Parts: sequence; structure tokens; C-alpha cells
Amino acid sequence: MNKSLTLAYLYPSLMNVYGDRGNILCLVQRCRWRDIDLKVCDVSMGEELDQTYDLLFMGGGQDKEQRRVAPDLLEVKGEPIRQAVERGMVALTVCGGYQLFGRYYRPAEGSELEGIGVFDAWTIHKGPNEPRCIGNVVALWGQQTLVGFENHGGRTYLGLNTQPLARVVTGYGNNAEDKTEGAAYKNAFGTYLHGSFLPKNPSFADHLIHLALERKYGLSTFAPIDDALELRAHQAALSLTQKRGWWKKARA
Repeated sequence: MNKSLTLAYLYPSLMNVYGDRGNILCLVQRCRWRDIDLKVCDVSMGEELDQTYDLLFMGGGQDKEQRRVAPDLLEVKGEPIRQAVERGMVALTVCGGYQLFGRYYRPAEGSELEGIGVFDAWTIHKGPNEPRCIGNVVALWGQQTLVGFENHGGRTYLGLNTQPLARVVTGYGNNAEDKTEGAAYKNAFGTYLHGSFLPKNPSFADHLIHLALERKYGLSTFAPIDDALELRAHQAALSLTQKRGWWKKARA
């Protein structure tokens, strides 16, 4: 049986900084290599969300873009997204998208932006005198590493009903305080990692695809593919921090 999945790409023209669109390209290609048809549907301002989607993606944006999309996300798409996540839809949100999937984002200037509350999380920008969280990140996701690049002024804090996606080894992560990176609730995930995130972390890309296939078709496994190039990119990112001795300390 030919398998197919559909993905809702939220605000592709507004929320796409630091190559976040590369996450879509990665998912499409990894599905194609397995003869899975992944149909990507752009969902822009004013468009309602069809709850039949198998996956959802929202990238990052500057504060001005977040201020534009926040009311639409809350009033037009928020409730359908929450219901779909509760039923197991797979979602990945990056940086600004991650912040707006929380309870609220309080920017350095202007009014607070209400989020849609998928994650029990909130984000506060502490003002221009607080250093931004910028640089390469290495985080532990279970027994595996995640790598990426972060650049955010907001500090995100997790409540009791949301778990961190990973634990920071090098970098700032959610808030530069508690060593958490990202968020996980059911099959929805948030992260601050750009770069793009998924091409350098093929295991996590496959995790998303597997969750979607398992939910739709009941599949427990699928065929592995040759990740030699992806793992070289992952290792190159790791090498930036391995020279500083973090790996020995982290594995001790």
C-alpha cells in the first residue's frame, strides 16, 4: 500500500528565519526516499486549519512578525490546533513558533502576545540590557545528541504539564538558567534550534515521520536510509564543542 502524509506549514512567508524552511525540505525528502508521499500545504493568515493534517510545522520570526501572526494563530487556528494535538497530531515549532505555542510571550517592548497554550510554557524578554542567547547548541535527547544554532532574546520557562525536549550541554537553551531545551507535549515539540534543525538531526526527523505513520497506519518500524552526509553535518556541529572538552564531562 502506498503511504501518504499531509503537513500544514503555518505562515511560510512570515515565519521563516535562519533557514527554517529547510525542515520542510528535509521531511519531504526523507519521506520520498521511503516512497511516502508527503503533501505540504501552506496555511497563511486568515486560513482555517483542517484538523485532518498528520503533521504541522511553524518556524521562527522576529517580534514584528510574531505580532502580526499571533492574533490569527490564536483566534483562527488555535482551537483546531489544540484539538488536533490532543488527538496525536505531530507538530514541530521553532523559536518564535515555539513561543506562540506556549501560554504567552512578553516582548521587551509593546503588549504581551497571548499564545495558544499547546505547551504549558511562557516566554519573557527581559529587555535590551539582558544578553541574547546566541550560538551553537548541543543538547542530549535521551541517549542521542541534538545540534543547532540559537538566537533569541526571550527566556522560556516550562510548567508542570510540559517536559523539556532535551537537556543542554553547550549553549543557552530555553532560558540560560535550568539547562532545558525546547518542549514536548504528546506528539508536539518546540525548540530554539535553527540551522535548519532537522537536516543535521536525522534521527529526530525520522522520529516525527515515524510518529505520524504510527498514528495513521499503526506502523511500528520503517526502513532505515543512508545518513552518511547528514551524520557528517551533525558531527561537524559537534566538533565545534568537542574541542572544549564538554563531551567527556557530559558522559561522566
